[in-house]
Amino acid sequence: MLPDTAVATIALDRVSVQREGQTILREVSIELTAARIAVIGANGSGKSTFARLLNGLVAPSGGRVTVHGLDAERDRTALRRRVGFVFTDPQAQILMPTASEDLALSLRGLERTEIAQRVADALAEHGLADRADIPASDLSGGQKQLLALASVLITDPALIVADEPTTLLDLRNSRRIGDLLLAQRAQLVLVTHDLELAERCDQAVLFEGGEIAAAGAPEDVIRTYRELCG
Repeated sequence: MLPDTAVATIALDRVSVQREGQTILREVSIELTAARIAVIGANGSGKSTFARLLNGLVAPSGGRVTVHGLDAERDRTALRRRVGFVFTDPQAQILMPTASEDLALSLRGLERTEIAQRVADALAEHGLADRADIPASDLSGGQKQLLALASVLITDPALIVADEPTTLLDLRNSRRIGDLLLAQRAQLVLVTHDLELAERCDQAVLFEGGEIAAAGAPEDVIRTYRELCG
């Protein structure tokens, strides 16, 4: 959850990312303090790379990233304890054979009885109690994404970074996951192509060609995006 003393800050200072001779992000500088931040833009615009900078999955080629006072390179271990990352494809996150085992993995290091209770509570909260011990591969697409999200939420992160978490879902499950993310107390960075969902956030950032094309009120940023798209 967010610290009591101040709104958490995400800051990029002249950050560039290069891969295989290609520039993915170019001299990006921004400071974000809103509780719910939407990140939008076309495929290949740099928005997913931006998201991965926030928990150290991607390292900057130049510049500095700080998240809640932690340097994303120097404090990577502490940062990953603070930031929960939700991938587009839940298959990238579900590591254990069953839902209950996968949630328990997120709590490794705690007492066995505490783990069991927290896993049971999370399964019940997300409507997965009757799927606790069946193979995770047998879950529906929506249930898999719920499990992937639950495995992040169960650790009580201060920041949730969700990279297009509704892209592979039908409308009903997309709305369910979107509602769940927006209801969290943790700060949220939501990379999405769903402009209705983006408009429900407090702030939006638009990426275009590896740079920030606009940032501010979601309705204004979405209008700029539509204009860029013609």
